[in-house]
Amino acid sequence: MPVVTVQELSKRYTPQGPLAVDGVSFAIEQGEIFSLLGPNGAGKTTTIAMLSTLLSPTAGDAWVNGHSVRAEPMEVRRSIGVVPQELALYENLSARENLRFWGEMRGLQGRALAEDIDHKLELTGLRERAGERVSTYSGGMKRRLNLAIGLLGTPPLVLLDEPTVAIDPQSRRHILDWVKSMRVSGQTVLYTTHYMEEAQELSDRIGIMDQGRLIALGTLDELVDLVGEHETLVLSLVQEEGVEELATRLAALEGVAQASASDGEVTLNALSAQRALPRALAEAGALGLVVRNIEIREPNLETVFLHLTGRALRD
Repeated sequence: MPVVTVQELSKRYTPQGPLAVDGVSFAIEQGEIFSLLGPNGAGKTTTIAMLSTLLSPTAGDAWVNGHSVRAEPMEVRRSIGVVPQELALYENLSARENLRFWGEMRGLQGRALAEDIDHKLELTGLRERAGERVSTYSGGMKRRLNLAIGLLGTPPLVLLDEPTVAIDPQSRRHILDWVKSMRVSGQTVLYTTHYMEEAQELSDRIGIMDQGRLIALGTLDELVDLVGEHETLVLSLVQEEGVEELATRLAALEGVAQASASDGEVTLNALSAQRALPRALAEAGALGLVVRNIEIREPNLETVFLHLTGRALRD
């Protein structure tokens, strides 16, 4: 039996409102790192909230270690560790005091808890400052402590919701390496992110979400195969005005599957980026736009997302 089974899971926050999660189904096997990749607002956090029993599904169900999130929420909670996107820390307490408090809330105590706290402080690189108030920590240090709290007791399933948002590169590297080490220890991980490179580095399998739906699922190689021989061409422009018009014109060119504009960039999904480049530059010049940088990428997850949705993952 998979550690996690999700079946037609849906969530609507208001009776007449849109579906934040729309009929999502997937399964996660023991020891797997499974990533949900998608832009902000795709439904990733809502999915995590339902799996951790913080939200009740509007429809469908999910099972964690054989326990229904609807019918057996307390049994589900006993087998998961949750690292929320929002920091769950008491800033007037030290790192060690935070870990002790949350460990006791999980039912840990005595020598086992003390040893676990020491282990987590060592892993996060916080041992030297374990006695200082969390209010004095950097954003990256707080993120690392947030992760340590979620992993107290070495839960068999760990739910990580955007754990590297807005942190320094060193802390991000520390967290990614720690996540990869969980596979070695036999833990199962559900990881949500809107960073394509994180999903590519960490994941055994990846589910791509957009507008509440799961639009693709598979290994990295399986997902890239969806776009065939397409390549990605990215034009970074000096000005943002006129960029949407440029994307519209380029989408109509022969050999261009999709084109989208975002933050002063136009991203093309084309059969040949080399062939599309001269025409793209000509169209930019016709609109009076100045190209600051050109990048050609081999097919990757962003190419897949653009292929499936018609817009870049960062939109």
